[in-house]
Amino acid sequence: MDADSDVALDILITNVVCVFRTRCHLNLRKIALEGANVIYKRDVGKVLMKLRKPRITATIWSSGKVICTGATSEEEAKFGARRLARSLQKLGFQVIFTDFKVVNVLAVCNMPFEIRLPEFTKNNRPHASYEPELHPAVCYRLKTLRATLQIFSTGSITVTG
Repeated sequence: MDADSDVALDILITNVVCVFRTRCHLNLRKIALEGANVIYKRDVGKVLMKLRKPRITATIWSSGKVICTGATSEEEAKFGARRLARSLQKLGFQVIFTDFKVVNVLAVCNMPFEIRLPEFTKNNRPHASYEPELHPAVCYRLKTLRATLQIFSTGSITVTG
């Protein structure tokens, strides 16, 4: 492969994790009995609620904190979180949608070539760490972007940040 040839890389966002607060106490038992698509985990003290459109899963605590996972964009995450807050309002809670924040984004990318991990780690020593006995990928940390890349020898890269 030429060093001069330009290859477009497809970076695919696979998961956006966001949190928000309802500013009210939530009765998990009531949500479990009256809500739709709900799994009540009483021993852990949380409720899992799934939405079909957008396809997200929410973890709800009685304190009013909600974590939404599974969205593929920030807009979809916010739309899903607001839909979830609305469904909690319809169950009779005085929900106020506040403190929305995207806390994590997961993306994947495939390089058109394989990567020699020991050489890559040696050339990028302060940022890269490779422990083949523990994990098959190089962990490359970008402090300025607050992102972590998992780089596999197949050329597959997972970006978290």
